[in-house]
Amino acid sequence: MSEGPASRADLLLGWALEAGFDRAGIAALEPQAGTGSSFLRRLERGLFASMSWLGRRTGRRVVPASLLDGARSALCVALHYHPLEGEPEPGGDLWPRVARYARGDDYHDVMERRLRRLSSRIREAFPGAGARLYVDTGPVLERALAARAGLGAVAKNTQLLDRSGSWFLLGELFLTLELEPSEPLAEDLCGDCRRCLEACPTGALPEPYVLDAERCISYWTIEHRGEMPEEARSMVGDWVFGCDICQEVCPWNRHRAAPVERQSAGVFGLPPSRAELDLTALLSLSEDGYRSRFRHSPMKRAGRSGLRRNAAVAMGNRADQAYAVALERARESDDPVVRSHAGWSLERLAEDRVGVRKSLEIRD
Repeated sequence: MSEGPASRADLLLGWALEAGFDRAGIAALEPQAGTGSSFLRRLERGLFASMSWLGRRTGRRVVPASLLDGARSALCVALHYHPLEGEPEPGGDLWPRVARYARGDDYHDVMERRLRRLSSRIREAFPGAGARLYVDTGPVLERALAARAGLGAVAKNTQLLDRSGSWFLLGELFLTLELEPSEPLAEDLCGDCRRCLEACPTGALPEPYVLDAERCISYWTIEHRGEMPEEARSMVGDWVFGCDICQEVCPWNRHRAAPVERQSAGVFGLPPSRAELDLTALLSLSEDGYRSRFRHSPMKRAGRSGLRRNAAVAMGNRADQAYAVALERARESDDPVVRSHAGWSLERLAEDRVGVRKSLEIRD
């Protein structure tokens, strides 16, 4: 094919939608003023907690063209994951509180399969073209790149936001083809709104466009390994994997201005094998049970120990005496992390019992 950059871009954007993505855009890879500056400032301020890998290969992060020899363009894609109408919301008494994107299939697998098919189609149509895909992996500042491709603008909660909201996942296909770049989103969708900053229960958004990982529920329940500091245990509430609060309060997510094609229908729904896992079942999860239930889930990133730890902490923060028996059993676990967190939660339940008793005595 010998079309020019503009017609090639139109062709590939159409193919991206046919591959199963909801939206797509083209980003040029020439250096731009300010590229990676927000990331580098967060790195300098130590706002990534223990995620030391984010400080590696910083040069490649801020120069995206270095990720593929001869790279000229990046085809950026978005896949929406907000539950379909009528689906139950995560959380509540029957199921642990989990970020919505993590309820169903692992988005890495879903998006990588679609990007591989798209990559094969492009290489077949353009012999000699080089391609490399990423889905939340590698040294890619994907939100900045997707913003350059017109898929949205970085919001005050640091998520990428467009007029359809922020319930979408990102992937990239770096290409050696020269393509006409998409127009970036020009409007400021946040304006004077500060709802996400004010709603964050832990103060993880100390200022607009800045996230402090050490105060982020998602960091503690997903990325952190081993013991949680006591302050963090109280901080995470009853979330066991991730957090959606800053997105739930966003007006664009509550009142979406534009309808979205649902290419992800059936992908992000809660499968039966995990629908039956309440907090008690999660806390007592065996190694075999963990492997079989979470093999195709993004929740496997936290590991069996991390998920059981998080379940124990959620029980203590819910302060429901019905969890006492399960926590007593967990206090005998061969996993020292689970043991210590179960003990902490039992102390919380005991304090709650004392508080209730004193309240009743005062009333009498």
